[in-house]
Amino acid sequence: MSVRVRRVYDPPEPDDGVRVLVDRLWPRGVSKDAARVNEWPKGLTPSTGLRRWYHAGEGSYDEFARRYEAELTAPEASELLDRVREMAAAGDVTLLTAAKSPGESHAAVLLRLLDEG
Repeated sequence: MSVRVRRVYDPPEPDDGVRVLVDRLWPRGVSKDAARVNEWPKGLTPSTGLRRWYHAGEGSYDEFARRYEAELTAPEASELLDRVREMAAAGDVTLLTAAKSPGESHAAVLLRLLDEG
C-alpha cells in the first residue's frame, strides 16, 4: 500500500494501482484510453483562482501549499481526500498530474497529506 505521484504523460505501469487524476483540466494531448485514469475527483484540485495565482508566479510554493491545504478543509475536498485515503489503505494509488514539476505542485501537497495519514 503506497501512494506516489507520476506525470500523466508517462505510460501506465503494472504497480500503479488506482490511477487518480488530480488536475482540474484534462491534460492536453492524452487520450482517455492512454491515460487509464480510474478516478478524477475534480473537487480535490486547487481552485481556479489559486491555480492561476501560482502559475502567474505571484507567490512561493510554500504559500501556494498553505493556501491549497486551507482549500482542502472545505467539505467536498475533505470528503474526496478521505476517499483517496481509503483507496490508499486498500492498495496502491498513483496521483497523476500534468504538472511539469510534480514535486512543486498540488500533487506533492496531496502526497504529503496522504503520507501523514
